[in-house]
Amino acid sequence: MNWSISFEPLISWPLLALALVPLALLALVGLWFRQRGSVFRFIALLALAAALFNPVFLNEEREPLKSVVALIVDRSQSQDIGDRTKQTDEALAGLQQRLGRFKQFDVRLVEAGKSEAAEERTETRLFGALEGAFRDVPPSRIGGAIMITDGEVHDAPPGAPDFNAPLHALITGNDHEKDRRIRFENAPRFGLVGKPLDMTYRVISTENETGPVDVRVSVNGEQVAVEHATVGQAMPLQVTIPGAGRNIVELAIDREPGELTDTNNRAIALIDGIRENLRVLLVSGEPHAGERTWRNLLKSDASVDLVHFTILRPPEKQDGTPINELSLIAFPTRELFVEKIKDFDLIIFDRYQHRDVLPILYYDYISEYVEKGGALLIAAGPEYAGESSIARTPLMAALPAMPTGEVVDKAFYPRLTELGQRHPVTRGLDGSATEPPHWSRWFRTIGVQNPEGAVVMKGADNRPLLLLDRKGEGRVGMLLSDQGWLWARGFEGGGPHVQLYRRIAHWLMKEPELEEERLTADGRGMVLEIRRQTMADDPGPAQIITPSGKTLTVKIEKSEPGVFLGSVETSEIGLYQVANGDLTALAHVGPVNAPEFADVISTESRLKAPAEATGGSVRRLASSTALGSDVTLPSIVPVRSAGAASGNDWIGLRTTDDSVLKAVSRVPLFGGFLGLGLLLLAMGSMWYREGR
Repeated sequence: MNWSISFEPLISWPLLALALVPLALLALVGLWFRQRGSVFRFIALLALAAALFNPVFLNEEREPLKSVVALIVDRSQSQDIGDRTKQTDEALAGLQQRLGRFKQFDVRLVEAGKSEAAEERTETRLFGALEGAFRDVPPSRIGGAIMITDGEVHDAPPGAPDFNAPLHALITGNDHEKDRRIRFENAPRFGLVGKPLDMTYRVISTENETGPVDVRVSVNGEQVAVEHATVGQAMPLQVTIPGAGRNIVELAIDREPGELTDTNNRAIALIDGIRENLRVLLVSGEPHAGERTWRNLLKSDASVDLVHFTILRPPEKQDGTPINELSLIAFPTRELFVEKIKDFDLIIFDRYQHRDVLPILYYDYISEYVEKGGALLIAAGPEYAGESSIARTPLMAALPAMPTGEVVDKAFYPRLTELGQRHPVTRGLDGSATEPPHWSRWFRTIGVQNPEGAVVMKGADNRPLLLLDRKGEGRVGMLLSDQGWLWARGFEGGGPHVQLYRRIAHWLMKEPELEEERLTADGRGMVLEIRRQTMADDPGPAQIITPSGKTLTVKIEKSEPGVFLGSVETSEIGLYQVANGDLTALAHVGPVNAPEFADVISTESRLKAPAEATGGSVRRLASSTALGSDVTLPSIVPVRSAGAASGNDWIGLRTTDDSVLKAVSRVPLFGGFLGLGLLLLAMGSMWYREGR
């Protein structure tokens, strides 16, 4: 019961003052001059004032509120190491049982570190979870917080947290743990393909050991070297980036006997390979309407260094012009096709014919260049079907089709073949989805026989129009029409000449994204996404090996012709191995070298400062001599806000004085007959005295 007094005047305060103040002055004057009956008049005035003020006794019925206690449980991946999960579960069950005995505590259980978001799995953020638990609680009702964790908390404040209540931390694990880990000190994000890249790394041990250790170096899953490192020292490393796009450099060390975990015995660096400018040699025959189409396209590509020659004056041309008056550049055949041919990534013959400009032996060099990994593109015109065709030279060994001698001058729409709808060079070509295709017509096709490789486009009368073939380690493309310039000039609306020509050139130069058979995988948050490019109808399921060694099978489904996609939600951060058929790929899910695994030794130091600043404590669940998972829980004691909150074997949680009002009882002092009687008694006494 809570008694209090309140005044509920019968009239407003201004009117009350207007009526009582003059009477009070008269009564006080009478008292001052000691007039007869002044005391009774003053008492009557007090009775009248008390009646007008209407004092009321209030009796409040209140229900005490509970203190809110946050029980924060660390469920991050580092808690899966050793006996920490078992210790956590035992401590949680024991604390819930003990806290359940105290009716004055409202316990809020929060399990942190289990979020599906990758950025929330990379770090243990217990104080963020604690803030969420207290978000709707007034400061006066916060009783305290208990954290069950291994101590590796990455959002711990340097001082007291934002609440005035004790914070207690119960640490899992043991204080005699040992671990060794490896990390990159310097790992550039980009590197030139085929060039050495300088990096540094360090092997760290919790016992401050020194000495040699073998470090296995792998690039894209293939071991390339074994380095000899010294524990504790920064070590240099030089790797060669094998290809354009994403490359994964992995360092690994063996697990030591008694080591806590081998999860951090690997370090990953993701490096994007960048090619140096590709060198292209473009040789054009006599000038023609579409001569500059290839030149303009290649010159506009910042990643291409172009060398272009047009044969304006073949050797047999004799018009009597003196040599000293000619301003033409002699074609440096020996320099280009003998001395520096290996420097080119692609050679293009645009309507070129054999006219003794190149010695016949040089065609052998070009054919050999293709066999050893070079790229050749034939942009054919009527010359390819004539007597001076380059198909009648030793270059024929590298060509995917021989001419029939027929030139078909007939309007047609270039169309994709069934194979071309799946091939990365022509798949999804702008305008190809309609019939007829949404682009302009061409008017010439060069006839060929017995084409090899893949026919991805067809011309008039379903004749081959675009051939793509592999010869030895190199590649050859053949475009059997010289009408592509019509698309570039916008004839009948034009067509996707830039898209097509660029894809042809980059496929010939072995751009990874344009490979017919390609398997890639990537981590998006905590989802592993798989992409399979193939010319087959069904590549089958993909097999996945997780960072912990588990094996999964994931079905990949057709997304578009030649492309199959699959995905799987994961719970582990680390390197995944994906296989499909003969192809393999690596993917890293979650941030690289996440802080969650950078240091996995359980520790009391990170939570010591915020706990002591609130009057709380940090203690281990297992004793320093224990080798098992048995835990020792402290007793729980309710304490007042001014008292101590921890001791050797107990932890305190504050109780609150807050309450909620349930009901109010009113007892008027001058209400009813009692008030009327008192007022009449005072007035009668005054009248009686005045009458004497």
